[in-house]
Amino acid sequence: MRGRISRFFHFDEAGTNLKTEAIAGVTTFMTMAYIIFVNPAILSVPPPAGSGMDFESVLAATCIASAFTTLLMAFIANYPIALAPGMGMNALFSFNICGAMGVPWDIALGIVFLSGVFFVILTAWGIRERIFVAIPDAIKYGTATGIGLFIAFIGLKDAGIVASHPETFVTLGNLSSPPTLLAITGFVITASLMAMRVRGAILIGIVITGLLGIPSGIVKFSGEIIKIPSITPTFGKLKILEALRPAYLAPIFTFLFFAMFDAIGTLVGVGEKAGFIKEREFPRLNRALFTDALGSIIGALCGTSTVTAYIESASGVAQGGRTGFANIVTSILFLLALFFSPIAIMFGGGYQIPGTQTRLYPITAPALIIVGSLMMESITKIDWKDLTEAIPAFLTIIIMPLTFSISNGLALGFIAYPVMKLMAGKWREVHWLVYLLALIFISRYIFL
Repeated sequence: MRGRISRFFHFDEAGTNLKTEAIAGVTTFMTMAYIIFVNPAILSVPPPAGSGMDFESVLAATCIASAFTTLLMAFIANYPIALAPGMGMNALFSFNICGAMGVPWDIALGIVFLSGVFFVILTAWGIRERIFVAIPDAIKYGTATGIGLFIAFIGLKDAGIVASHPETFVTLGNLSSPPTLLAITGFVITASLMAMRVRGAILIGIVITGLLGIPSGIVKFSGEIIKIPSITPTFGKLKILEALRPAYLAPIFTFLFFAMFDAIGTLVGVGEKAGFIKEREFPRLNRALFTDALGSIIGALCGTSTVTAYIESASGVAQGGRTGFANIVTSILFLLALFFSPIAIMFGGGYQIPGTQTRLYPITAPALIIVGSLMMESITKIDWKDLTEAIPAFLTIIIMPLTFSISNGLALGFIAYPVMKLMAGKWREVHWLVYLLALIFISRYIFL
């Protein structure tokens, strides 16, 4: 049996073995398992702020979609790169598409499905790589940074550290409030674990914070530990035909754009760390891209936002993972996590402040702030000395959190970039596709 596994996944060629791959798979799961708590927490935020999806169903969809797509990566591409609902794209789904735009979550799932279909087509035709090359670095890095700020802002809001104000829009929240104090404690614990390079720091931080919340009543133990949640409320509930309206072209493109460059960036980053890329050649890249493209379709069918490759897979690679067998281990752990859904619901369900309509999420909020801070690294790659690069990047970054909209930041960045280049006489530096995208975004604001 062990010999068959070794031959199937080409252990000898990759210079690895069964034990190393198993350890790598466990490590990857530990570093990305926080998504089991965080994704349902984001998608279950009630209207008008969020999508209002069923927490338990999204949790089940998260585990099943992650396990299935991670298995596909193992068998199609034979890479130790796990997949799960993407941070940033789940925020776009819940807070922007469903919250700000008022799109029902079942139609929003249809939007994700359609973006996935276009994604598969572009990948099959080899257009995906060309589009990625055409997108300016200022927009790529600005988008990653802007999403980081946006996610961190949501985390600060969910923790109660930042609150709304009628005159100044935002202000400092009540830091003496028990749930806010718990969130701050959780942030300090998680950040400390990250600084000490503890594997699975975010997941461990969530668990410790949740346990600390039990004595105060912020986290309430239901009496259950093992229970399989029902996926029925969201599984297959997507509305594809309703998502074909012209008004939804912008969100379809936005999901497509995010998934496209996020996946390529993740695959290249993990590939470089693992030594897969040699002489600028990335073996089986198209297979990996195709698997990632299927993630949007699979996620929408299961009842969650876009599923994509996770940069946390680099932790498993650092432990020696070099083949798809590591993904099999990660997939099994995602499925086993389904049995412990009461713990996820207990930690991620949020806390209603008595006598108010305010619901805080002190257990998962620290994870959002941490993930947001990690995404800020991209800001160092922007050429701030060139204003034709810096200004579009800045607009992309700042508009996202200030308008509570990822798509608005993208749109203004794409509009500003060719305008700045034209005014500076550098119009030849801009790919024709960027001009086309700018016109599309301008038309969106004029006509939609």
